[in-house]
Amino acid sequence: MTGTVRVRFAPSPTGPLHIGGVRTALYNYLFARKHKGTLILRIEDTDRSRLVEGAEQYIMEALEWCGILIDEGVREGGNYGPYRQSERKEIYGKYAAELLESGWAYMAFDTPEELGILRKAHEEGGSVFMYNAQTRDRLKNSLTLPADEVSRLTAEEIPYVIRFKMPAGEDIEMQDMIRGKVLVNSGTLDDKILYKSDGMPTYHLANVVDDHLMEITHIIRGEEWLPSLPLHVMLYRAFGWDLPSFAHLPLLLKPTGKGKLSKRDGDKMGFPVFPLFWPYGETARGYREEGYFPEAFVNMLALLGWNPGTDKELFSMDELISEFSIERVGRSGARFDPEKARWFNHQYMQIKPVEDIAREYAKMVEEKGYSIKPEDAARLVEMVRGRVDFISGLWYQTNFFFEAPQFYDEAAVKKRWKEDSPVQMKELKAVLEGISSFISSDIEERVKSWIRERDYGTGAVMNAFRLLIVGELRGPHLFDIIDFIGKEETLERIDRGLEVLG
Repeated sequence: MTGTVRVRFAPSPTGPLHIGGVRTALYNYLFARKHKGTLILRIEDTDRSRLVEGAEQYIMEALEWCGILIDEGVREGGNYGPYRQSERKEIYGKYAAELLESGWAYMAFDTPEELGILRKAHEEGGSVFMYNAQTRDRLKNSLTLPADEVSRLTAEEIPYVIRFKMPAGEDIEMQDMIRGKVLVNSGTLDDKILYKSDGMPTYHLANVVDDHLMEITHIIRGEEWLPSLPLHVMLYRAFGWDLPSFAHLPLLLKPTGKGKLSKRDGDKMGFPVFPLFWPYGETARGYREEGYFPEAFVNMLALLGWNPGTDKELFSMDELISEFSIERVGRSGARFDPEKARWFNHQYMQIKPVEDIAREYAKMVEEKGYSIKPEDAARLVEMVRGRVDFISGLWYQTNFFFEAPQFYDEAAVKKRWKEDSPVQMKELKAVLEGISSFISSDIEERVKSWIRERDYGTGAVMNAFRLLIVGELRGPHLFDIIDFIGKEETLERIDRGLEVLG
């Protein structure tokens, strides 16, 4: 690949950023870093009616949480700004005028009401109305009206839009880095509005002009923009500009594999579809607040559509950058699996430095009203992290290290507390009282020796013992638990359990 790679992520701030959008940003980032290029964040806010307060900040915060670093943008600055389309308004008017001058566009004075009547008439006749080469010669525009009439209408400030003049019956051949050759006949396309009566460009004009002026070399975007590709290619031709390379990413599909993944799917099945919690209006859950590590979230997203060509599933960001290629992105939609997302987080629970997890765990312990030393937090995390998917799950796996049982699980008592359990537990207490070195390995050796001497069943003794210490049949190695809580607390729990269970 020759030349400097410049890619962009260009979201509209109309609400929370869907994880499909995050994946688009991620693929742009990986591609840019792989080729030592530049990633631009451009905010496409030309549709002022759909803007949502807080959405722009949300987008930036989400990308930052994911570790997707922006090189040029609203916050970062750069030599190709402004990076917010609403601040580039004057630029687009010039290019719209250029298309009018060259004959690639025209002014259309048809009112919404007039077009509505035409659409309804076509629907009643079983067809769909299109403003295109077949109909524009019969409509109210600068192609059909006399020049003096056009001048009069514009002088009287009669509202009009500027439409692209799509050629009639021409095969438009395009190349996509993922899909190969794409061929569309212009007869199937309408004359899209490029410039609106409010003086703002539509997505199509602003997008193409900005991509050219910002010297974007590769446009990597979602499959939903594939129908816009013929118009964008024709706009490049109309302006006489070199085409960038295009790549349209496959959709993220529902867990069933049928249809695009939506917030409703997440609400229904209990998983987020946004990277961060969305606090405005109709709130929405976020992966960050659900306890996902950003590394796990990014790793999961990277593999939804891209195949590394090996069985490897766990990648650091640096490894993703090294391995990523657009050629290995599939054409078919990628089915989202919420259980696989949890699996990724579980894997990162095991491979992240224990000190990192222990810091977060210690905060949780302190919020519960207990103090813990960093080394003890790390020790408990190491004991139980294999049992959980999220840091939040650590408390349930360790609460008995801090709190004596307040109840004893009825089902476990019925199954494991036998007639001879009270006698055995009293004997066990005496054994423990006689152990001076109260560390896990020494306690285990002495207790198991006693069990053998008395010819007791190991399972029966240990299950009853666990009930007294934990209150349930759960937790890590029992001797590690009593090592941690200490001799005095262990004996007190035995006494209390015997008092309650008899």
